[in-house]
Amino acid sequence: MTSAGSTARPRVFLVEDEPALARALADMMTGSGYDVETCADGAEALRTAHLRAFDLILLDVMLPSLDGFEVAAGLRRRGVGIPILMLTARDELSDKVMGLKSGADDYVTKPFEAEELLARMEALLRRASPGRRSEIGSHDFGGMRVDFSKRKLTRGGQTLDLSEQESRLLQYLVEHRGESVITRETLLKEVWGYDTVPITRTVDVHIAWLRQKIETDPKSPEFIITVHGRGYRFAG
Repeated sequence: MTSAGSTARPRVFLVEDEPALARALADMMTGSGYDVETCADGAEALRTAHLRAFDLILLDVMLPSLDGFEVAAGLRRRGVGIPILMLTARDELSDKVMGLKSGADDYVTKPFEAEELLARMEALLRRASPGRRSEIGSHDFGGMRVDFSKRKLTRGGQTLDLSEQESRLLQYLVEHRGESVITRETLLKEVWGYDTVPITRTVDVHIAWLRQKIETDPKSPEFIITVHGRGYRFAG
């Protein structure tokens, strides 16, 4: 395990088992103002990220011992809420869905441009800052209750866990209920923290998973309504 830079700077935990790529990414991020610590093994990464303080985790999917999906899920089960940006080598929707479902906040597909990676890192760090937290604590709708502080959804006597990103997304939708449309661009800026909106399906993927938890029939939603060609509106 190696480290670089000053601890006064944002601390990034880079989990990548390709030595050349890990060195290149670490050098690039160090030069961009980050303190970088690297790891090449999934099980070791899980232990380290659980015990030590980082501001952001860059997590490769294909790793020895445990893959990136297992690492992300393990961290979330242990209550680690550090933003996770997953690095995936395959541009497959199923891989992205699995990554987000396991607890990652966003993903980039290899090969990627340095500018895109840095922009997504900065967005996650901005979004995770305390000043971006909303005041609303809970909301009741459709016989359900969502507790945003605990990231819990109670429905029909059953309590479901919400991922960090699902909770943030639902919270934003609730706060803007009644609006005729909330565009994908708005959600990427306000929920994900992007300044420049990237081309990504991450909003649609998160909406789909959120519908699985709150809708009786996710294919015919009554709360998160699609406004075709524009975005969504919340009717709860």
